[in-house]
Amino acid sequence: MNDGTALLQSARRTSADEVFDQLHGDIVSLRLVPGTKLSESEIAKQCEVSRQPVREAFIRLNDMGLLTVRPQKATLVRKISMREILNARFIRTAVEVEVVRKACANEQEPDAKSFEANLKAQAKAAGKGDTDSFHAHDYDFHRLVCIAADSEFAFDTIAENKSQVDRLCMLCLANEQGMLELVDDHTKIYNALERRDARSMIDVTRSHLSRLDATLQMAKKEYQHFFEN
Repeated sequence: MNDGTALLQSARRTSADEVFDQLHGDIVSLRLVPGTKLSESEIAKQCEVSRQPVREAFIRLNDMGLLTVRPQKATLVRKISMREILNARFIRTAVEVEVVRKACANEQEPDAKSFEANLKAQAKAAGKGDTDSFHAHDYDFHRLVCIAADSEFAFDTIAENKSQVDRLCMLCLANEQGMLELVDDHTKIYNALERRDARSMIDVTRSHLSRLDATLQMAKKEYQHFFEN
């Protein structure tokens, strides 16, 4: 492989990543609602790239269960699967419970400055009703817990399964109260970590993840057209 070919492939990967990030963000934030038709050529034009990186991004999103790629037909933003939501929550709960257990057992002190800055940023985003910013800080908080457990590798699994419920969570984050409830959960999780209170940290984590049940019921009732089963 010559240097020119390597450079082109690197640029292609970068373009695909940028398209993926854009589409993933639009799908998760519900700027692209379930059932929306996507055109490979139109996305390529909007992103000012060739169709190949768009095709690669489509495949990645299809593998994540966020798109339904149909050859020779329009690609669709996939509707929400109740079964996959519950499966993802089960896996995430199992992983996060073990992560918080390890975090409390870790002799190294958690990064208090990063946690406190993150919680402050969450509260600020909630107060402004900035769901996109809050969503990003939410991800960062769970990554910080993994780091505190010396298990940052676990965040990949958490994030992969979290993406299955992100669209549902955005319905919950549509109001300030919903975001403030999550800030309160995160604050309690961090306070338990500071005290090395594994039992409380596990209980709050389970309660935090169980909020999905109420969100599911509300979404199923008010946004039935978003669901495939």
